[in-house]
Amino acid sequence: MKIAATYSHLNGHEWLLVHKENTWREVEAIVAGIPAVIHLAKVSNENPNARPLRISPKELSETFKAVFSSCGWSESRMNYWVTDDYRLMRRTIPLVPEMQKLEIERAGKRPIQASKRMDFVKNRVAVEIQIGNPGFIAHDLFVKHLAFYANGGIDVGIEILPMKSMQECLKSGTGYYEAALFDLARQDRGVPAVPLVLAGIEP
Repeated sequence: MKIAATYSHLNGHEWLLVHKENTWREVEAIVAGIPAVIHLAKVSNENPNARPLRISPKELSETFKAVFSSCGWSESRMNYWVTDDYRLMRRTIPLVPEMQKLEIERAGKRPIQASKRMDFVKNRVAVEIQIGNPGFIAHDLFVKHLAFYANGGIDVGIEILPMKSMQECLKSGTGYYEAALFDLARQDRGVPAVPLVLAGIEP
């Protein structure tokens, strides 16, 4: 496979090339080393002409996870506490989780534990791979990457998505690069306030 298109949001790609070029080259190499053809769904022997072969999103995602993990990329989780008082949460956001909980309790409110999980993080670079539910893409771009960046856990995020040409070969409907690019383009140029690289892949 290959990275066929990229979009640099808030100079995310440029930052990588200057500060973490080896990390970006590793991401490119991981994508290039995964042949999409091995994830073609099997055709039933009873009706081999029922539909063309399709790439299995689940199997492809599992392969990406295995390869990234083998290269030292690991899941990262951010834990925090929330409540129903906006002003109170604004005060507790900068605190460590233990102090967030304590401050919420001191204010007489109920602390609710919550968390965000990033698929892969290495060298303060985050990678999310979405070859599945298109609803998760906006959450990645406008919530997860931003949350980890604002929390000081990453310097830049990379979102890997299939190009439309590849999305048409997937077994089930998924999101794709061009649609995510539109979602970024219709926002103000500073939204989301986190350096990102949108990467479209294809066989």
